[in-house]
Formats: sequence, C-alpha cells, structure tokens
Amino acid sequence: MPNNIISDKAKIGENVEIGSFCIIDEDVEIGDNTVIKSYVELRKGTIIGKNCYIDSRVSSSGNCTIGNNVIIRYDSIIARGIKIGDGTYVCPKVMTNNLNTEHEQIGGAQIGKNVFIGTGCIIQHGIEIGDNTVLGSMSFINKDVPKDEVWFGNPAKFQKMNSK
Repeated sequence: MPNNIISDKAKIGENVEIGSFCIIDEDVEIGDNTVIKSYVELRKGTIIGKNCYIDSRVSSSGNCTIGNNVIIRYDSIIARGIKIGDGTYVCPKVMTNNLNTEHEQIGGAQIGKNVFIGTGCIIQHGIEIGDNTVLGSMSFINKDVPKDEVWFGNPAKFQKMNSK
C-alpha cells in the first residue's frame, strides 16, 4: 500500500486490495473482498460492504453507507449521508450532493438495491431512488424515482417500467 494515508482507526476486512495514493480516514469500514483502486478518498464514517469495487478517483465525503456487491466507477463523488443499496452499479462521473441552495447539509440520497446509475448522472439531495431502477446517462435526478422504473433526461422523467 505505497504512498497511502490510512488511519489506524479504519476497519479493513479480509482480502481487501488498496491501490496507491489513497486516503482512508478514521471510522471508515471496508468489507471483505473489496477492491479500492488508486487515488480514492474515503472520509470519516464511510462504510463499504463486502465484495465491492471502488474505482480510481472516487471520493466519499463521509458518513455514507455503500452496500454489498456495489461497483462505483472512476471519478464519482459520493456525498455525505448517501446510502447505496446492495448490487448497485454506479457508472463513471456520477455526482451526488447533500446541500440545498443555502449550502446547508440536508441529507444525501437514499439509493435502493440493484440500481443502475448511468455515466454523468447528477443526483440531488434527499432523493429516494427505488430498487431495480435505471437512471440514464447524463440525467439530472431532482425528484424521487419509484422502484422498477427507467428514468432519463434533464430533468429526468419516467420513461418506462424496468423489465428486469
């Protein structure tokens, strides 16, 4: 683990691979069999489940929960308070936030299980995304998305039911 800054108060599971130039703060938990690539920043209170893949240049601002079997691709930002359910796939360059227009932290999105989030999506604060949904690339998600639906656009709108 060359050139990493890893707190001795982080809890790192068995068979975890950590790339180079990572910052892992205290009170971070990483589950067994998880891969953390290079230039990843995991701030205090980030919890990552088992069998996850966190690609290069992913940043978590802390106090967020990432379930089991989650893949988060490069250059994605996971804001404070976000919850990502098991089996979710986050494409590259996804951005989440937890601030309102007055820059007050009001809570991150709650993302269900088995969700597919397309490249370049922006997910606003406090949004609930149901299980088995698909969010199309470059979509702006500014309202709740019910389970089993496909949404895309700017702002994102319902397109069809997910036929998973």
